[in-house]
Amino acid sequence: MPADISVIIPSLNGAAGVDRCLRALSAQPNRSRMEIIVVDDGSADHTAAVAMAHGVTVISHPRNLGVAAARNTGASAATADVVVFLDDDCEPEPGWAEHLLACYAEGVAGVGGAVVPSTPPGYLAGYLNRNNPLSPLELNLARGNSIPYRFFLYLQRQWSHRDRTGQRDVYSFAGANMSFRRKAVFEAGLFDERFRFGAEELDLCLRLSRSSPGGRLVFTPQSRVLHYFKPELRDTLRRGWRYGIGAARLHRKWPMLPPTVYPGPALVLLLVAAAVWIPAFIAAALLVPHALHPRGLRHAVRHRQPAALLDAYVQLAQEACGNAGFLVGSWRFRRLAPQYEPRARPWRERAP
Repeated sequence: MPADISVIIPSLNGAAGVDRCLRALSAQPNRSRMEIIVVDDGSADHTAAVAMAHGVTVISHPRNLGVAAARNTGASAATADVVVFLDDDCEPEPGWAEHLLACYAEGVAGVGGAVVPSTPPGYLAGYLNRNNPLSPLELNLARGNSIPYRFFLYLQRQWSHRDRTGQRDVYSFAGANMSFRRKAVFEAGLFDERFRFGAEELDLCLRLSRSSPGGRLVFTPQSRVLHYFKPELRDTLRRGWRYGIGAARLHRKWPMLPPTVYPGPALVLLLVAAAVWIPAFIAAALLVPHALHPRGLRHAVRHRQPAALLDAYVQLAQEACGNAGFLVGSWRFRRLAPQYEPRARPWRERAP
């Protein structure tokens, strides 16, 4: 009997996470209708051996090629009509796959689920839950690419008193929990392997919306995975840096998209510099982050958790790393030619 879905897990030195993820998949009610493929992307640990012990398909790259290439390897080996991508530091909750499959209807090219941060108790656990970096990008992004409009959406998102809930169409998924019709992925040209990390899923979602009839991307919060973040500020800032580099690559490829550059760090830097002549500007520099990112302040007041006051400064630091990554990426990718249309890969129907 053919599988309903092919679950693809790319991994680089993620043996422990792969083991946890595969144990969670084995507990899914429809495990017998699941094909699971682990792509060992040049690991130096025992990732491949751990996956083989679970009896799943394992494909190994002789060297590290990046997450986009690993996902393409898995998609090329998959046999189901729907391919699902999980990260090796994720753990799907019971019923995860059933909720994904239930959303596929006419015109739906992909379905994504919620990614819930999971870290040991502490400040960063609270910060990540208040500022989930792996929420989907909402569909209102598709209404315009002008810098003023995108800045308005940025402020609206920061000042929103509640996160959006419920099933809905979205602009893009987080790569840690997303699925697509396999045929649509091939027609869109698969993942762009020039993206080593960051923005590769957004790039694919943009191409899918253009190449698939209807091209709808549906987000269902009922399909949840726990994402095990490292409880380290350094890791949070590193992700900002790497996402910035990916955003630069995306902007070079899609020049009609506005650059992903955050104004807060530059504004605060200017205020600090101006404080040399007007010392009162130091107070303004301390207050501006809370004006741009008020969620932590609200949480600190409502729940009497003063540590949440640090949120605005952590977000500012993360945005500064993102800006730095974008500048480095813009220089690194300056000679790459823009690509407007997807380059389709060969597709052939598989025998049932």
